[in-house]
Amino acid sequence: MTSTPPSLEQLPDPAIVLRATAADWRSAIRVAAGAFEASGLADESYGDRMIALVEEYGPYIVIAPGLAMAHARPGPDVHRAGMVLVTLAEPVAFGHAHNDPVSVVLGLAATEADQHVAAVAALANVFNDETLVPALAAATSKDEVRSLLGATSAE
Repeated sequence: MTSTPPSLEQLPDPAIVLRATAADWRSAIRVAAGAFEASGLADESYGDRMIALVEEYGPYIVIAPGLAMAHARPGPDVHRAGMVLVTLAEPVAFGHAHNDPVSVVLGLAATEADQHVAAVAALANVFNDETLVPALAAATSKDEVRSLLGATSAE
């Protein structure tokens, strides 16, 4: 049975962090980890696992200009599938040759492996619009972020 993938359709307030300050890419991922924890989606340790993947495989999570999709494999620290979105006050370099610097970090948490694949496929369509990342980076309210993504604040 395929489980429901994380979705941008529901982004409660704790899942959105605007204009965060991050000294580097690790700090940016830690902000996303804090949003996962505040949303009840995952424990803080999920952030360590997201960082470990980048340390091991490089900045492959920077999937478009200015956009990183932080994630890790399902584990006991993920309570339910979901997403978080972080905009950075100042963009940071992740080390990607073409898509740095990053101004928007989209965090993805899944409880089952197949959820990642489905979520990434759905996100590819959303982020095909080249104006979306700059618009998200400039957003001044959580409602504006939800509007840009066609999301709701419902739990």
